[in-house]
Amino acid sequence: MPQAPGDPKANKATPALYGRVLEILDAARTGIARTVNTTQVLANWLVGREIVEEEQRGQRRAGYGARLLAQLSLRLTRNYGRGYSVDNLEAFRQFYLAYPQLISETVLRKSALPAISETVSRKSAATSGTAPPRPGRLHPDLSWSHYRCLLRVGNQGARDFYEIEAVKQGWSVRELSRQAGSLLFERLAKSRDKAGVMRLASRGHEVTKPLDVLRDPLVMEFLGLPESHRLVESQLEQALIENLQHFLLELGTGFAFVARQQRITLDGDHFFIDLVFYHAVLKCYVLVDLKVGKLTHADLGQIQFYVNYYDRERRTEGDNPTVGLVLCPDKNDAVVKYTLGEQQERNIFATRYQLHLPTEKQLQQELKRELRQLLPAAAPAKKKPREGKE
Repeated sequence: MPQAPGDPKANKATPALYGRVLEILDAARTGIARTVNTTQVLANWLVGREIVEEEQRGQRRAGYGARLLAQLSLRLTRNYGRGYSVDNLEAFRQFYLAYPQLISETVLRKSALPAISETVSRKSAATSGTAPPRPGRLHPDLSWSHYRCLLRVGNQGARDFYEIEAVKQGWSVRELSRQAGSLLFERLAKSRDKAGVMRLASRGHEVTKPLDVLRDPLVMEFLGLPESHRLVESQLEQALIENLQHFLLELGTGFAFVARQQRITLDGDHFFIDLVFYHAVLKCYVLVDLKVGKLTHADLGQIQFYVNYYDRERRTEGDNPTVGLVLCPDKNDAVVKYTLGEQQERNIFATRYQLHLPTEKQLQQELKRELRQLLPAAAPAKKKPREGKE
């Protein structure tokens, strides 16, 4: 028998029912949005494919491509409205050229509309598993705006990396644009050999050892702080706390915030660790010390002290050795090398931070500087004996 509207039992059941219905509708809305996004991506790719194939049918006369896009844009705009400007059609063309394997050959043999519907349903089912994302292949979590952002990345390896990370980390278009703009791939690649760079491009950022979390430099333009000699450590720390979400994204996957200004007391003397994190992948504490001046050997000794204390007093069963990280605006690599020794590669690191986005030229200069530090000085060339009479 149906309950009366004023029945107390009905009122108690309503919140639970509402919650279940809300979950259904939210899931449906999300699914519809994903399908619409993927359909748009596929349609744009197929249009780009048609343009490229039309251009390649022997039509190589000067100006043909520009005239083709102009005519096509005029007719599409007349029939479908905005969204089909010459610039957009050129973007569709570039999309197909950059992602020629986005859709499998099996689906391509069919007409455009079946291709779209079949691919959307198949891809949505495939993503319910745990298979890692493959660069260059359609993924429903990436919208057309994501792909437009990826097309601005000229380096193929870097583009593959950002594509994988955008899927794995669930980056919004804004976050993807920020990471590409801050040259994250180049910053991570600096500390890796050729095989490591190839893994970045094919698998994304994988963290298996403490060195993998290092990004040099860290880019913290989101703080909005000026480059000033009057910057103090408390001001930097406060800005990081106020922008903790952005800071965690810049640090990378796996970091969880634990404490700020954590006090250590030894025989009545008090010491304070600026920031404490726990890394969920490495299973260890990460201690961060902030500096606003050039790194000194005393700064490195301080982080060593913090790490040793944590390993002896705070580390519990199941935790790996504590990692120490000094953030500074400038450092002398030779001082770091001779102060830390083997610990530099194991669990204590010094990395620089920047309060503005770096340019690719700046990173190239930095890479050359580091290579000079790593490679032994070249031996002076021997003079060749002069030919002729002595």
